[in-house]
Amino acid sequence: MFTALAAALNSSEIEQKLALTAALETDWQSGKLDWQDTTPVELNCGHPSKPELVAPQLVPHRGVKTPEGRAHLLHAIVHIEFSAINLALDHAARFRGMPKQYYTDWIGVAAEEAYHFKILRQRLQTLGYDYGDFPAHAGLWDMAERTTDDVLARMALVPRLLEARGLDATPPIQKKLIQSGDHETAALLDIILQDEIGHVGLGDTWFRQLCEAQSLEPESTFRRLLNDFNAPRPQSPMNESARLAAGFTKRELASLLKIE
Repeated sequence: MFTALAAALNSSEIEQKLALTAALETDWQSGKLDWQDTTPVELNCGHPSKPELVAPQLVPHRGVKTPEGRAHLLHAIVHIEFSAINLALDHAARFRGMPKQYYTDWIGVAAEEAYHFKILRQRLQTLGYDYGDFPAHAGLWDMAERTTDDVLARMALVPRLLEARGLDATPPIQKKLIQSGDHETAALLDIILQDEIGHVGLGDTWFRQLCEAQSLEPESTFRRLLNDFNAPRPQSPMNESARLAAGFTKRELASLLKIE
């Protein structure tokens, strides 16, 4: 199984990565892959030559009132979805010895992220652009690299922190798109939002299970990891309903907003 995961993760060609991810899910669902496989693999994040990856502050931002501005915004979201394919593959490929359900969950997420990438890329193409036409940043992957040795920190700081921020950001983006007349993209983001609640929820579930196995209190452990890794703090306004659906508690959401 880990050989197939590594092949999909390491691929730097878009269509090949999508095909390998789809084949991986199919083979996993049909029972062809051994989750207790001990074959050593080398893991690298495969990324196409474009888009150019730059520091977050160097990614250009445009208003959504023009077609090009909406294309810039959509390109950024498409890039997040491409990064999310790699993240889910890496969650599964990097951490051995987890329960079988862990691999079921993250292989399934990788396939869903590939679907998100496809439909958003198609929408971007209808606007006259394609993935790779604008610079992008690797903020999500940077945190993955910082948590390669600790599955507890990975679950906390990638799905439960950084991907959860997408739950907060999506409704305001949709509002702007609708105000600019782009109802089609806003509707696609509805699909993404609902699926991402589930993805963040899986991160929350595994984080809590790992905390329980180590006799750690989850919410205080999460706050400690934010400090230990100098991670970005959750910001207001939060999408409270989405975060509650993903497993956060009202008490924790209130406490997170008090962190300085």
